Amino acid sequence: MEEYKISCLTVGMVQTNCYLLQNVSKGKVVIVDPGAEAEKISLTAKKMGIVSGILLTHGHFDHIGAATELAEKFHVNSYLGEGDFALAKDPKLNCSNLFGCLCNYSQDVIVSDKEQLNLGGFTFHVIHTPGHTIGGVCYYLPSQKVLFSGDTLFFQSVGRSDFPTGKEEVLLNSVKEKLFSLPDETVVYPGHGSQTTIGYEKKNNPFFLGKKESGIRV
Repeated sequence: MEEYKISCLTVGMVQTNCYLLQNVSKGKVVIVDPGAEAEKISLTAKKMGIVSGILLTHGHFDHIGAATELAEKFHVNSYLGEGDFALAKDPKLNCSNLFGCLCNYSQDVIVSDKEQLNLGGFTFHVIHTPGHTIGGVCYYLPSQKVLFSGDTLFFQSVGRSDFPTGKEEVLLNSVKEKLFSLPDETVVYPGHGSQTTIGYEKKNNPFFLGKKESGIRV
C-alpha cells in the first residue's frame, strides 16, 4: 500500500473542506473539492508534490469554485459525476447566485458509478450517491480505507436535500445502501466539519436511528 498523507484546507465563505491527498513515495498529489481560494490551494499543493488531478464530489459552487483555475494552472483534468454536468455550469443550480458569486465550471471528465480512477498512484472507486445533488459521488480508496464523502455524509449528520435536484429519501438511501456497506473502519472525510468513520455513523447518526428530528443538517 502506498504511503499517504491527507491535508485539509478550509476554504471559501461556507468553510468547505478541500483535501490534498499526497502519495509520499511518488511525490504526487490529488486535490479533492477545491471550492475557493485557488492560490492558497496551489501553494500548499506545490509543497506536497506534482498535482495529478482534481476530484469533485458534486457540482455546488463551494466545491467546484477553484477547480477550473487549478486544472488550467497544473494542466490536469478535473472529474465530476455525470448527473451534475448541467448543475455545475448553471449559477442558479449550483447555488452560487444565492451568495452573489456567479460560478461557472468548465468540466473536463465525467465519472460514473463503479468506475475506477487511477490518479497519483492511487485507485479511487467512484460511488454514485444522489440525494444532495442528482449526480453527487463519493470517492473511496479501498486499500487505504478512506472515503471522501462530499456533502453526502457528515459527522452525525447528512447533507441538505432542499437544493435543486436534491431529494431526502434518495440521499438517506444512498448512505444506508452504499456507504454503510463499506468497512466500519473506513475513515470519512466530509465536505464540511470533522472526519468520522463508517462504523461510528452506523451507530450514532440520528438520521438512521429513528431520530431524524433531532439531527442537525450541515
